[in-house]
Amino acid sequence: MDRLEAMRVFVAALDEGSLARAAQRIGRSPASVTRAISFLEEHVGVRLLHRTTRKITLTEQGEQYASVCRRVLEQLDQVEALTGGQIVNPSGLLTITAPVMFGTHLLRPIVGEFLKSHPLVSINYLLLDRLVDLIDEGVDVALRIAPLPDSTLIAIRIGEVRRVLCASPNYLANKPPIKKPEDLANHDCIEITHKGPTQVWNFPPVAGSKFPRSVTVNPRFMVNADQSAADAAVNGEGLVRILSYKVANEIQDGRLTLLLAEYEPPSMPVHLIIPEGRLAIAKVRAFVDFASSRLKAELTRINKVFAEAGAK
Repeated sequence: MDRLEAMRVFVAALDEGSLARAAQRIGRSPASVTRAISFLEEHVGVRLLHRTTRKITLTEQGEQYASVCRRVLEQLDQVEALTGGQIVNPSGLLTITAPVMFGTHLLRPIVGEFLKSHPLVSINYLLLDRLVDLIDEGVDVALRIAPLPDSTLIAIRIGEVRRVLCASPNYLANKPPIKKPEDLANHDCIEITHKGPTQVWNFPPVAGSKFPRSVTVNPRFMVNADQSAADAAVNGEGLVRILSYKVANEIQDGRLTLLLAEYEPPSMPVHLIIPEGRLAIAKVRAFVDFASSRLKAELTRINKVFAEAGAK
């Protein structure tokens, strides 16, 4: 059996989570899929998968081998793309991931425009509020909002977002004024609990200190979904601390008021991330070129909204 073909079968099985579904996806019999896995295990001399009637899981050696398989197959696809004309005509399946709200409100319209202008490309769109392993999960392009560690991944900076504090005018009309972070202790707060409730909000250090300025807050409403937190703030249920792009429209139309802009932490960078070598593939290069300029323009517009709100 051809080893590269067996590796493709192996990766398909991992993507589908079962040998039977992998067989359906690649048009093979379940027996031939089993033979391909056995062929690889015999070749490398270790068990790669734990098999049950319902699912498959990787062994420790299997995890290492799977990562290598994906890299080998990606590099092969790159060579075939360059020699097969895809460098001129983008085509095939493109896998993109982004945080849920950014992907829904900012990137999704751009994805739709791209599909209209590139009829030979299909997109698998993964909206996830967790860190995605681009290699293991077969991602071509990821949008990330955070400082980036050193890595072999290609990073294209497209802008930055602010972490802002805001509340509705109706809420603020009936509450004590907010002039400094310590004033938040006297207010109802909306806590976004992706990583669990903290009840402490940190602000940049005061002059001469290297320690964050910590304020204990009163979270009257705790929720793990950013959109629900923003809606609660608009409804007058308290103050919310949230990334700027998630409430840009509400700030612009006056449903929310920007607070304590001078005490904000540093802005967070936004990048498009691409695995090393993937930009050589036409569909990836085409999307990155298409999306980056549009995202830069949109993030610039959003930052202008908040700059104008802070100047009032």
